[in-house]
Amino acid sequence: MMSVLIVIHLLVVIAVVGVVLLQRSEGGALGTGGGGGFMTGRGQANALSRATAILGTLFFVSALLMSILAGWNRAPRSILDETAPASKSSTEKPAEPNLLDQLKGGGAPTAPTPSK
Repeated sequence: MMSVLIVIHLLVVIAVVGVVLLQRSEGGALGTGGGGGFMTGRGQANALSRATAILGTLFFVSALLMSILAGWNRAPRSILDETAPASKSSTEKPAEPNLLDQLKGGGAPTAPTPSK
């Protein structure tokens, strides 16, 4: 279900980008101002405005549905209920020092010895 909704959402996003790029530029600061195209006149403004509004609504609805579906699968949990890492017992051998510890000590790093 979620993958179908993601595909629909991506198609709506691509359509929104396309419709917005088709609209005529009203400001002259960023380019030539739109010029003529395959859609001209008042019909362009009404059709593209309506398409933008519909696609924007579909975008928000699909985003909300995805967040609701993702929330249903998530179980509530508390960080206080998590167990602390167990302390090492005395029978375990200590961990080998890492490169950062060796550099802090001032000694040159040595190659790790193979475990037996």
